[in-house]
Amino acid sequence: MSKQSVVKGEQTAVNSRAEGLLRWRGKDFLSPTNSIAVALLAALIALQMGLIIAFGTWLAGAAVIVGIIGAWIVLRDMELALWATIGVICLLPFATLPVDIGLTPTFLDVGLGAFVGVWLLRLVTGQQRRVVTAPITLPIIIFLIIAIFAFIFGLQNGAFSPTLARKFAELLLSIGLVIVVVDYCRNWERLERVVKIMLYGGGAAAFVAITFWVLPDDLTNDILNVLTRLGYPGGWVIRYIEENPELSERAIGTSIDPNALGGLLTLFGALAVPQAMAKKSLVPRSHALVITGMILLAILLTFSRGAFLAIGAGIGYVAVLRYRKLIPYGIAGVALLFVLPFTQAYVVRLVQGLTFFDFYNTDLASQMRIGEFQDAWALIVRYPLFGVGFSGSPDIDLYLGVANVYLSIGQQMGFVGLAAFVAIMLVLFGYAFLNKNFFANSERFDPLWMGLHAAIVAGLAAGLFDHYLFNTEFHHTVTAFWLILGLAVAATRLGAISADLETQQIADSQ
Repeated sequence: MSKQSVVKGEQTAVNSRAEGLLRWRGKDFLSPTNSIAVALLAALIALQMGLIIAFGTWLAGAAVIVGIIGAWIVLRDMELALWATIGVICLLPFATLPVDIGLTPTFLDVGLGAFVGVWLLRLVTGQQRRVVTAPITLPIIIFLIIAIFAFIFGLQNGAFSPTLARKFAELLLSIGLVIVVVDYCRNWERLERVVKIMLYGGGAAAFVAITFWVLPDDLTNDILNVLTRLGYPGGWVIRYIEENPELSERAIGTSIDPNALGGLLTLFGALAVPQAMAKKSLVPRSHALVITGMILLAILLTFSRGAFLAIGAGIGYVAVLRYRKLIPYGIAGVALLFVLPFTQAYVVRLVQGLTFFDFYNTDLASQMRIGEFQDAWALIVRYPLFGVGFSGSPDIDLYLGVANVYLSIGQQMGFVGLAAFVAIMLVLFGYAFLNKNFFANSERFDPLWMGLHAAIVAGLAAGLFDHYLFNTEFHHTVTAFWLILGLAVAATRLGAISADLETQQIADSQ
């Protein structure tokens, strides 16, 4: 072989190795697509440098870059947007972006908007040709129309502001989420993945709440004050029973308000209980037991009587309809509350909330709620048809706001809106009842289906004592409730389809 041939062969080998370095796992980094990616990366680096110069810190620049990358990832996958939304609901419900465009978007706005926005884009661009619906779709649309009418009609009762418009849009987006979720969860795999994320998200929220409650008050307060950079309130944010530092501290987690945290955890707790009891759970049974235990403990530490009774309603629903062995455990748990020395203060507070005993002497929260109920009913009677809207009360002697979901809906949307809400619930549980046989015979899907409906039962029970599931100030709890409702409908729909397929297979085999 000549020297020239050897040199030529070596050059060919070098070129091959060079080309190999520019390829990885079959991806050609010299392609036009990846050239664009390299250009975008260079642009991001330039943007990072500009932000460092403008703001004097790398942290602001890094935050923007991470936000851009996160937005790109989310917009490529609807499910990631939904996971991000669940994560924000559980861990950073009040976090806002460090921008002001006349209003300040929240992390939850971004996640929820991305999920619904990508869904709409798929429809507009023709990537999705049809929308899967369920019997609940029409009642949801009617409820949304009534809400819009009540909002417009009630603008004369208060000042219009961008914040009011944003909060009302958030409410509509959360309710409309039901339609999107039913369409998106077209198979069991998608539905199961979303519910898994909710289980772990609820467990994480409970873990944070317990940890903050265990830590010294000053340390917890300092940690929570770090979140002021994300729009959280500052100062002393630790909460106590009746706002009295001499009484027990109440768990707040990152939800700031103990009642809001309790209301949120009741949804996740009722969802988790069937998984802890099931032979075939979505997550390892040990995980389900730990998640359920942490959520129940965190609910107790909120000292929210409404949340305690609501989770009892959710567990009772599961026990009566499916897992009756829960009943003796429930009775034993309640008995321990009355017996253990360190739970006596909790029992006294619970009894005060359930009876008229000592209402007008020491239980200030119960006194306030009695007054709220009376004023709310008076306002509904004055404006019975469509309520007074969402901007304020037209009468100076009555105010808008009451610790009860049903009275809140009645105030803002009148008896027409309340009737539409009741219709949604009747359709939801009626649809579930008609398809209950499939789930009763399915070890895999029954715990998921039962847990979703138990969560709704818990939410409806919590609505008797608080307004966090229909309150524009607590977007995360509202979104959690309607998201679970959408998942419950999607589960029933998939069960109905599976039952039809099984029937068809039996008929074909004969």
